[in-house]
Amino acid sequence: MSYAATLTQTSIEARVLSLLLPHHRTTRAAPSEPDDHPEQLGQIRQFTDAGEPIVFTLPGFPCKSPNPAKVLGHLPDEGERLSLRFLDRLCARIGEIYAPGARIVICSDGHIFGDLIKVPDPHIDAYSDELRALIGRERLRHLDTFDLRDVHGDLDHDTKRELVTTAYAPSPDELRAQIRAGDEETVRLYRGITRFLFEDTPDFAGTNSALQRECKRRAYGVIARSRAWGDLVADCHPRAVRLSIHPRPAGAEKFGIRLLDSADAWATPWHTAVLRGVGGEARLMHRADAERLGRLVLRDGRPSHFEVAA
Repeated sequence: MSYAATLTQTSIEARVLSLLLPHHRTTRAAPSEPDDHPEQLGQIRQFTDAGEPIVFTLPGFPCKSPNPAKVLGHLPDEGERLSLRFLDRLCARIGEIYAPGARIVICSDGHIFGDLIKVPDPHIDAYSDELRALIGRERLRHLDTFDLRDVHGDLDHDTKRELVTTAYAPSPDELRAQIRAGDEETVRLYRGITRFLFEDTPDFAGTNSALQRECKRRAYGVIARSRAWGDLVADCHPRAVRLSIHPRPAGAEKFGIRLLDSADAWATPWHTAVLRGVGGEARLMHRADAERLGRLVLRDGRPSHFEVAA
């Protein structure tokens, strides 16, 4: 008898999803139940029916923000280390209730929109390479990686970006129509991306209003390419349970997941630094804020995070 047959399918799926629910990154304060997420229950069922390891895909971990007031540098630091350990531990917990276990594929999306967010490809390469090395050093055996270097052979990044965008991206007119129609998810993403772009362009020579206009224009490109990347990931991993680092309501196609605690629902390790409290708890905040509250800690000779003095 298969492992999946030893419990009712609903029980397996609901128990797996219940492990994710405490970390649901959502725009609504009300807690949800497994039955509020039929999309994810169905995706998980594809694996439990077959008694196979559950595969999750998570687009994210692109590169560090180019704003030095927000981050410690262009390489992964304590924020990424803690986030990756959390994801690996989540898979291990799934393995405790579902013997075939689970894996998460980290689908680094930095290259797909690097030119739009003003981060050079060599910095994105270095970030992705260090992310892989970090997974190895920490012995995170439930995590895999995937980025633009894994598709379209040895072509250069610009050519790969163009091929993926042409094949998958919606047009700016389509996105504008969704925003004019009040599509909640698109409007929220447009505003969030515009804010990030504005904050991450500290050396703009013009006025704030001119920068705001430019960031709104670039935001359409970032959203279009992000969706293109998501569709490419879905084609490369067609059965996977789709996770997102963006807030998502219950019932959405993707399940929003919170990696670390932060007062900002949009905060990620690549837009912030880590401040550890006296009790060891970790919070994400802009580097400039963490610097005022704690002392810098090095790991392997590199800036890692800040720590509040006891």
